[in-house]
Amino acid sequence: MAERPYREAGANDIAVKVLDHAVAVRPTGEIDIETAPSLRLALSEALAHASQTRPVVVDCSGLTFCDSSGLNALLGARHTAQAASTHIRLAAPNRQLQRLLEITGALPLFPVDQNPPTADRLPRGCTDGSPR
Repeated sequence: MAERPYREAGANDIAVKVLDHAVAVRPTGEIDIETAPSLRLALSEALAHASQTRPVVVDCSGLTFCDSSGLNALLGARHTAQAASTHIRLAAPNRQLQRLLEITGALPLFPVDQNPPTADRLPRGCTDGSPR
């Protein structure tokens, strides 16, 4: 299916792509107080297409930085996902994002995959042992 990027003045484009097995969200660059609203919009769109068998996977491979604004967007989306009986996974988070999740205690809240999702499968290397 086609990717749907979100555009806001001064914000990064964040693509949302509905796959057979997941809904991929692909932020790039920095997620901070200026760009977090775009991430919230993209996560909201992704959650509209998610289900128990089609989780949201945030492809973090293109992120260079994420601050507490981005983390709050992820945590809010996680709360919404739980209410809808689905979940949010993080794929290929960089060291800075991993560290942010660790020091805030949020790392156990998100299943983490080593590789981004592809059109035909979810990434391998899930660190929490949960089903893919």
